[in-house]
Amino acid sequence: MLTEEKLTLERANHYIQENKGNVNPLYRPTYHVSAPVGWLNDPNGFVYYQGEYHLFYQFYPYNSQWGPMHWGHAKSKDLIHWEELPVALAPDEWYDKDGCFSGSAIEKDGRLYLMYTGHVVENDVVTQTQCIAVSDDGINFEKLASNPVIGAELLGDEGSIHDFRDPKVFQHEGTYYSVVATKTHDHRGKIVLFSSEDLNEWTFFSVLLEGTKEQGIMWECPDFFTLDGKDVLIMSPIQIKRQGHEYHNISSTMACIGQMDWETGKLTVENFHEMDFGMDYYAPQSLLDDKNRRIVIAWMQMWDRTFPTHDLGHQWAGSMTLPRELRVRNNRLIQRPVSEVYSQLEYEHGIENLEVGSQPVIFHHLIKDNTYMQIVADLSEASQFSIQFAKQAEQYLRLNYETESSTFTFSRKNFGYELKGAEKQPVDTRQFPVELVNQQLILEIFRDTNSIEIFVNGLEVISATFYEIEKGSDLVFHSEGKTMIGSFETAIIKA
Repeated sequence: MLTEEKLTLERANHYIQENKGNVNPLYRPTYHVSAPVGWLNDPNGFVYYQGEYHLFYQFYPYNSQWGPMHWGHAKSKDLIHWEELPVALAPDEWYDKDGCFSGSAIEKDGRLYLMYTGHVVENDVVTQTQCIAVSDDGINFEKLASNPVIGAELLGDEGSIHDFRDPKVFQHEGTYYSVVATKTHDHRGKIVLFSSEDLNEWTFFSVLLEGTKEQGIMWECPDFFTLDGKDVLIMSPIQIKRQGHEYHNISSTMACIGQMDWETGKLTVENFHEMDFGMDYYAPQSLLDDKNRRIVIAWMQMWDRTFPTHDLGHQWAGSMTLPRELRVRNNRLIQRPVSEVYSQLEYEHGIENLEVGSQPVIFHHLIKDNTYMQIVADLSEASQFSIQFAKQAEQYLRLNYETESSTFTFSRKNFGYELKGAEKQPVDTRQFPVELVNQQLILEIFRDTNSIEIFVNGLEVISATFYEIEKGSDLVFHSEGKTMIGSFETAIIKA
């Protein structure tokens, strides 16, 4: 049990070493980042620093439920194999005593700077300010004596100090900027921009973008960058209203593609769209690496849902997505698996020119905990093509494409433990339009122990978690009309 003892780095690291061996590994991922013990949510401080990828994350080691936020820390050379590092931040100062909330990282003069939100609750009143911690080695951080560096005085009337969080710091033409999430007085999302010459002294710069009532009551975890000639803002709106196939989760992730006016500090948006059509994708954060790639990673979970690993006493909850490379195509943000993952594939099974009709084609014992699969299917003579994935008896994940409506469907309904949420309508099935490529459906599927990520025709992505009660390992293809699978391969992802 957690006592009123001060939450320090030393205490957190000692607790982790004493308790991580007690975690139940039944649903633990093999190649996705998860915390050694306890609760994990938003990725923070995703940065390429001194030849390695560093990922920090919202972390509460003492319970598999959300609590006073710390910053967990891991690093990697290849974005697939991750090394656990000591906790980077603990809520041990007056300005962050109730949580070191989400933020970001940037390198300056060889040092690594973390910019995060200090969260304080006094008499049920929340105050959120922006703070800085700095490191010479990328592992041990010291909080600035001048913290908080951005507070109520700089925010002024441009937002609510009670909802003012998640700074993403970046550099543009020699000046440092930070986008920060806040909300209007009538509960609409708002992103504000601050500038600095040294990461210590900050000034208010502009209101970057403001939302409508339909776009959620608060925008969280903003990220801002230029890519393929476009300026891109990504963020996570809370309680955004459904719009057709989009935004069915209680909270979601939105990409805003447009052009930035650096004179006024305002973004003109040409296209808003949801980034992921699954059930579990939130708070993505990106970095620019030494290969000039814009790579993003997100929390593969969703707020206000049941967490079986907590309910079952497994002592952990939450994981990250596979890192993905971003591009802008036709004013939409496209996500593709990072190339490094392909060097970790160990070929298992392959077939060419497999015809599928009304009689199901069944592969027994094919699906494992860390299966990769690629399917290229010609649907020119099919009205519908479906896949039953990880089938066991009557339980399976369902993937389906209807050619007349160009609609892809994914469902985890009745698969393992029921994942309930705060949505008025259960979110166990998602549909979205996606066009075939030369009459072909091209799927890449990355399965880890309790998750699946499906890349559809290189255009859309589905991220979803699941918790099987009995393991399913069969794969079933079915078609209405003739589907010709030109290429079908499976591999194991080495971790």
